[in-house]
Amino acid sequence: MTETRKGKQRKTFEPPSPPPYEAPPKWIPSHERWNHPNYNSNLITYLPRTVYMERNEHRPLGFNIRGGKANEYGVYVSKVLPDSEADKLGLKAGDKILYVNKIDFCDIPHADAVDLLQESDILEMKVQYFPYGFSLQQQRIGLV
Repeated sequence: MTETRKGKQRKTFEPPSPPPYEAPPKWIPSHERWNHPNYNSNLITYLPRTVYMERNEHRPLGFNIRGGKANEYGVYVSKVLPDSEADKLGLKAGDKILYVNKIDFCDIPHADAVDLLQESDILEMKVQYFPYGFSLQQQRIGLV
């Protein structure tokens, strides 16, 4: 505050201060990054991939799904049973199912998705690991 000639006080301009300094994260040498839990630059993890699964009608799929048209955000693998065929093929919770046997799963009702998966003896599934969307979908249903 400064005073004018007539004795009135006037505010002076004060530039905003920057936020407090935060030290950057510890630098990780490039040869340690591949297996470091806080560093993932492996974009292959997030690319769509195709999984081929063959089963007879009596064998379970080995995974559960969640979501569908009513819940938005797509159909996701929500659980994979350990040592199942799905586990051995690399399916994991958070995989978004894009296509099954060339049928689009992006806007399919949950019941139709379950029927299609259970009725097929041969599955050609296009999936993409997308944990952010899986988390949004869980919040939408109210599971988190």
